[in-house]
Amino acid sequence: MSTSDTTVARPPVGFGAKVKQVGPGLLAAAAGVGAGDLVATMVAGARFGTVLLWAAVLGAVLKLALAEGVGRWHLASGSTLLDGWRRLGRWATVFFGVYIVIWGFVYGATAMSAVGLPLNALFGGLDVRYWAMIAGVVGLVLVWLQRYEIFEKFITVLVLIKFVSVVSVAFLVAPDLLDLAGGLVPRLPDGSVIYVLGLIGGVGGTITMAAYGYWMIAKGWKGTGWLSMMRLDNAVGYTMTAIFVIAMLVVGANLLLGQDLTENDRGLLVLGTELGTRYGDWARILFLVGFLAVTTTSLLGVWNGVSLLFTDWTRAIRLPHGAAAEVAAEALRTERSTATETGYEARAAERSTPFRAYLIWLTIPPMALLFFDRPFALTLIYGVLGAAFMPFLGVTLILLLNSKRIAADGRSGWLSNGLLGLASALFVVLLVADIWNRVS
Repeated sequence: MSTSDTTVARPPVGFGAKVKQVGPGLLAAAAGVGAGDLVATMVAGARFGTVLLWAAVLGAVLKLALAEGVGRWHLASGSTLLDGWRRLGRWATVFFGVYIVIWGFVYGATAMSAVGLPLNALFGGLDVRYWAMIAGVVGLVLVWLQRYEIFEKFITVLVLIKFVSVVSVAFLVAPDLLDLAGGLVPRLPDGSVIYVLGLIGGVGGTITMAAYGYWMIAKGWKGTGWLSMMRLDNAVGYTMTAIFVIAMLVVGANLLLGQDLTENDRGLLVLGTELGTRYGDWARILFLVGFLAVTTTSLLGVWNGVSLLFTDWTRAIRLPHGAAAEVAAEALRTERSTATETGYEARAAERSTPFRAYLIWLTIPPMALLFFDRPFALTLIYGVLGAAFMPFLGVTLILLLNSKRIAADGRSGWLSNGLLGLASALFVVLLVADIWNRVS
């Protein structure tokens, strides 16, 4: 990523100055919320009302802990997350390499379709698959040509659009505030366990969390002096995500309670139709614009962030492992710049061949899946690998952030270890449940 000429060399002092630097955390949190997360939240609201509100809030807290861990590793170690995984052993980089290739192929089709649905509902004219293709190509071109400063501002505008639209719809349906407050008390109605796990594990948590460090590099953040700025940045991003998810749960609970909805992206169009019937077509359009902003943010965030991850993986996989990696790690604990320490050149990454090759991989080959049902074997592998990534991230962060690989003031304390341990345990349960459901 290219770094702005006006990048702040020192951490900002004072709340106001820090707020002006907020950006990467908002981008990472927003990119992690896609159409599937909206559907899961809507279905949970339609079946259980706002009783499961506590699960959505807990999920946001656990994702905040994971994102803080990713950011803290980058700042305290002076290296990227791929460097950390490499030093844990070849198994980690091999797993991630297999995961990112398969995940990218299937998710590319999913992301494009998710953008195609609201485009078709708003403008018609073309089938969803053709709108999806147009969205994929436009996304490829925008990310291919973009500079980080412009990219961040564009995503921030989309985040504001989706936030205002969905929260406005939540106010429109006038929820009962006492019922809403009661949803903060943990309860498990009959048949709700799988939805609780989905709300905790799914909303706001994807591979884009691992891309957070590269967006910090693009902002010029490095060293433990930026830890407080990074934590504020993440807090803003995941607080907005939590409010957004709560709003979606409220909408589902108030408009669709008792309806048997299918858990696919088209369920969101049912919600749009219901809004139009009750309040007029303007309400339907308002929601669809928010739906489009959600899916576009997710697509662009993945096209950029995961391509950066793949670019760094192609660098890390060629570096030494084992004892030789630890010798290299010692060299990282010097006062040199992050780009020099890791070999990761922020300015050159988004212009590199691996970055653009992965962009194409996300966009062109998955278009074939838009014409066919996804093959069972591919879907099964994708699902299992996808469910395995979050516990992989949680466990490896615990290992890295409690090691001597990072400065003492960057290591985890009891709170971070507790939240990361809880997140990892819950994600392992989700992994087992996902495998069981898919096999059975």
